[in-house]
Order: sequence, then C-alpha cells, then structure tokens
Amino acid sequence: MATPEFIRDIRAKAGDTLLFLPAVVMVVFDDRGRVLLNLRADSGKWALISGILDPGEQPAEAAVREIEEETGVHAVVERVLSVFTNEPVVYDNGDRAQYLDVVLRCRAVGGEARVNDDESLDVRWFALDELPPIGPNARGRIELALREDPTWFAPAQTPGAARGGYPVP
Repeated sequence: MATPEFIRDIRAKAGDTLLFLPAVVMVVFDDRGRVLLNLRADSGKWALISGILDPGEQPAEAAVREIEEETGVHAVVERVLSVFTNEPVVYDNGDRAQYLDVVLRCRAVGGEARVNDDESLDVRWFALDELPPIGPNARGRIELALREDPTWFAPAQTPGAARGGYPVP
C-alpha cells in the first residue's frame, strides 16, 4: 500500500497541507555483504527500502515490517545510522510532506528477495561494487552503514553542512 490509511484520513481533513511524517530508511545487508534495493514504482528509481511509521509504532518495528512487506525478506535491526529531516516534497496530486528519516542498518535473517507489494517494480541484492544508479543520499547512507566507527552525527557548522544525514568530512 503506497499511502497508509491513516494518512488518507488526515489528507481528507487537511487537504494538501504540509505534513511532517516520521519515516524509516533501511540499509539491509545479507550474509554476502550485498545491499537490498528496490526499483520504486512511484519514481522508477533504485532506492533503499523505506516507509512511514504507523501511529504508535517504534522505528525498529516499522523497519522490520516495511522490509518484509516490500521485499519478502526477514530482517533484524542492528543499529541506528542517522536521524535527519529531508527537504519538503510535493507529490503529483499537490500533497506536500516532509519526512524525518531514522536510518537503520539491518541484517537479513530469512525470506527471499522479491517484489512483495505494489510499491516496487523490482527487488534485488546488489554487491557494493555493482550498485545501480542511486542518489547521493542513498550512497552516503550505505557508506555510513559500512563504517566501523559508530559516530553518526556531526552538527552542522554552516547551514546545510550536514545535509544527507551523514557526517561531513
């Protein structure tokens, strides 16, 4: 389901008002060190698995749920990678949203990668040296997930210096 029922209920009352929404983004690795990506139906681009938290849901619970719902893969959360606010987005229908992303490193523990809902056109494991075209935020999140150093936050020294949710070099 692309838009959760509770968001549709809010939209029925709030129209296209900017909604600030908590979300999770997962960097999921398998036992061979490959990363799980989906080809998004809405944008036609490869991306990390992500989703909106349901009311009352914890980020780790949402991560495990979203990974299974979208890909058929069973996973566990290993650690938090970053927390940051994205720039606002405007959808084709005029709805506006801004997401607070909790980015998590996860490990696959079962299931089989496949298209498991209508949000993906394709789902695959990719070796790190064979990634398809992905945006700089996704690439930065993967790089952060590979770091041994658990330091994941660097305060911005200038406006926009820490954009992308990973430390500025």
